[in-house]
Parts: sequence; C-alpha cells; structure tokens
Amino acid sequence: MSVAAGSFLNPGDKAPDVTAPLSDGTTFHLNEWLDKGPIVLYFYPKDDTPGCTAEACGFRDDFTAFRRLNATIIGVSYDDLESHKKFISKYNLPFPLASDTDHSVAQAYGVAGYGKAERATFVIGKDGKIIYVNRKVDPHNHSQEIQEVIGQFLLN
Repeated sequence: MSVAAGSFLNPGDKAPDVTAPLSDGTTFHLNEWLDKGPIVLYFYPKDDTPGCTAEACGFRDDFTAFRRLNATIIGVSYDDLESHKKFISKYNLPFPLASDTDHSVAQAYGVAGYGKAERATFVIGKDGKIIYVNRKVDPHNHSQEIQEVIGQFLLN
C-alpha cells in the first residue's frame, strides 16, 4: 500500500522512501538503510530547545539498548547541518541527524509544520512498512516507549 505525500501514515503503510543529508557527511536514503534493522525516524521541531534536547538525550542515554535491538535512530528537523553538528557535539549524541531544510521528508511523512516539523516518531521495519506511529510524543519518556515497541515487534 502506498501513501500520497503529506497523508497521515499508519502502521502497516509503506514508509515513504526519502533522502536527506546527514550530520556525519553521508546521505540518508531510507531504502538503503532498511536491511540494518528497525529504523526509528523521529521528527522534532528544533535543535537545542528544551523538549528536543530531552528527547535526543533520552535516545543517547539508551543508545546501547537500541543497538542490542539492531535499531537505527535518525532524528529529523528543518535545522541545517551546521546546527545539527553543534547540537550533536554539545550533547554527545551518538546517532546522526538529518537536515530537512526543504521540508520534503516531513511532508512525505505528513508532519510538516509551519516553520518547524511536528514532533512525531515512526518506527519502520526491514520490509519498509511502518510498525508504529506516535504523533503525541512525550519527549521525557519517549526513548523507553520506543524500546518497548521495538522489543514487542521483534518478539512477534
């Protein structure tokens, strides 16, 4: 099942195949990353703001647990690569951030807000289908929630 750009995506839908530059100098192309395991594609409004920092640091603090689950974490915002690099350096984030300055990735996932991406997370399976969607993220306990989702998915 394919979904039109900007539509609301649900579990079971095919994840839009997006491309964006990453903070580590590489390019994120969804279909090229699927074989690595579940992908946690989380959208957030802005680098170095309180909620976004709490969310990113939660993923950072639990990064070893995500590695054990073979999960890849990619954060996405409208910030440019320079902003992402500063954010990563300041908080020692061990995962890359995608720069969506043209808003195309957020639009494809239906989370393009005015001036910033909406806070939302999509967990994508190796088959390219969306496993889980959260559009009402609590940045303070989000990492634990996503670990549980992936753990349950892997058990099934």
